[in-house]
Amino acid sequence: MTATVSSRDAENARRSFKNSFNVVPLPYRGVSVQPYDGPMTEEGIIARFLGRETYRRTEFIVLRAPDGGCAVIAVEAIDREPLFAPISHVEVLALSGACHFVHDPETDCANRSALAALAKRERVGRDGTLICEGKYDHVNFIHHPDPFILNVVEVAPPEPPKLFDLVRHVLSYADLPPIIPVLEPINLKELVRDLSPPAFLVPCRSGGLDDLGAPVHYLDERPPQRSDWTLIGCERSLQFHRHYYGDEPPRVEMCPRVLAGRRNEPTMLKCCLLEFDIERDSEIMIVPWGADLAMIERALRTLFGSGARGDGA
Repeated sequence: MTATVSSRDAENARRSFKNSFNVVPLPYRGVSVQPYDGPMTEEGIIARFLGRETYRRTEFIVLRAPDGGCAVIAVEAIDREPLFAPISHVEVLALSGACHFVHDPETDCANRSALAALAKRERVGRDGTLICEGKYDHVNFIHHPDPFILNVVEVAPPEPPKLFDLVRHVLSYADLPPIIPVLEPINLKELVRDLSPPAFLVPCRSGGLDDLGAPVHYLDERPPQRSDWTLIGCERSLQFHRHYYGDEPPRVEMCPRVLAGRRNEPTMLKCCLLEFDIERDSEIMIVPWGADLAMIERALRTLFGSGARGDGA
């Protein structure tokens, strides 16, 4: 329900947030938190705030009732130039039944993905509104959270897998739509669990594959003696082996791109055959094995765009 004292044309042109998804006010200085002791109904809230003055930067107000109830409203003023001006339009986004107020000092209220992740942990669905008092005691909300889900296909060990950790790190600071990364691990030890070769050859020592039930050699160290080993590696490792020893050993495929196959849902993975740039294949973003944070952020923007998803503020 909305109310306005402006003209019908202005009302029709005004943006509505109530039925929108992933509404996250940024910067959150536009969110005011105010005590409220009136009737917790759309009619009562509108009657209380319509015509009342508001600070020119305030676009949303979180109402806190003495009994713990809360609500979220959007407000407009006819003129945003003066320091304060009368409220000309009120839209009630959510009342107590749909609002969930959470105190979580670890959540960055300026980060859409962080708010979406908290909403998921608190089981606030796309019909609800999560209000968070987070880091620095600041308050913000996500209205109708409906984040993107990103599958991250990555080999393990190490734990956590590097690409998954990089994605989480980028989402902690980048201005992106709300994204929830979901790890889809390729457990290398599981891949070779039923094998019993005389020895294994793995790409390098950093993979955490030093206990496989057989002697382990490391391709990047170029063992001087060719052994009767099984290679755990991708096409690039096989190319190295051909160069070093002139042949192809038995091999266990570990390339995420090969093992993931075709995907219709947003997915990110690594491939050694890429060296300097990222690549998009339908809904899959492929990054080099040595991808840095800038590459990961660019890949996320390529896949999801920038800023709020769809209807977000």
